[in-house]
Amino acid sequence: MCNRARMRGEPETLFGSAAKLFTERPRDNRFDPQELRPKGRSYVIREEWGERAWDVMSWDVLGGNAPWPMTNVRQLSLPQWRELAANPENRCLVPLTEFCEFTPGKHDLGDGKPPLKGEMWFGVADQPTFAVAGFWQRTEAGNGFAMVTCNANELVAPIHPKAMVTILEPADVTTWLRGSYEEIVALQKPYDARKMTVRGPVFPTRTGES
Repeated sequence: MCNRARMRGEPETLFGSAAKLFTERPRDNRFDPQELRPKGRSYVIREEWGERAWDVMSWDVLGGNAPWPMTNVRQLSLPQWRELAANPENRCLVPLTEFCEFTPGKHDLGDGKPPLKGEMWFGVADQPTFAVAGFWQRTEAGNGFAMVTCNANELVAPIHPKAMVTILEPADVTTWLRGSYEEIVALQKPYDARKMTVRGPVFPTRTGES
């Protein structure tokens, strides 16, 4: 399950969007859109009244109304998710520069401390910033989003065999935002592993790597 990701940038004219925010950029020092973590506020791209632009939402589509943050959704056919996914107004793009999965096993770093899992960071070779399929809704805690996942490809599967985030080809972003339910479900598929990069494992809590 992807619960760490990064977006190294600020709103720009990307994926057909305007370089603007629908809502005011948070001014508090806890807002760090470059490091995506569950419940943290992050950038998304969505459409409103025919305009495509950026917005800020929390990475928890249920807004805290569950025992744990709902950051990833795979079964779009379930009634609660189909209702959101079928409505173009509730779809969004999650712009990322890389996403993280933890190694299945723990590593002994030889520093006398307990072994720990490492971070593996995945990116897209020909897209410095890529779009992940997502959807959002309004909650009592504010607007929240989730990333849509799919089967893992052969690069991600050795690290996280169950699933990976749904990375969209640039030509498919408008279909995701405006297409029919059947059209968007067809986009829920693993990205070509040959177009992806991976680095790691890194151990930022021990070595300072990031």
